[in-house]
Amino acid sequence: MADYVKVATVDEVPPGEMKIVEVGGEEVAIANVNGEFVAFSNTCTHRAGPLGEGLLVDDVVECPFHGGQFNVRTGDVVSPPPSEPIKTYPVQVEGNDIKVAPA
Repeated sequence: MADYVKVATVDEVPPGEMKIVEVGGEEVAIANVNGEFVAFSNTCTHRAGPLGEGLLVDDVVECPFHGGQFNVRTGDVVSPPPSEPIKTYPVQVEGNDIKVAPA
């Protein structure tokens, strides 16, 4: 079982916002979806756009490059052009700390 790594604090990721962090050498986006923290690859599977710089609406992130959309909880493609899902990561919140397990 992978060890969880502290990547941010709850205060750093307000509801509806995202923060880009590094976990195990990979860029990961942390999103606050109505008080629930989720973590997913920061790299779009279409043309490697930075998802953490995109638009987050509920549990869907839109890539700033070509508008592809992913469900941030499951990684599934919601809207093309991407055809491959993104990686998601387990998240734990301990007190004020947001922790992510490397995948």
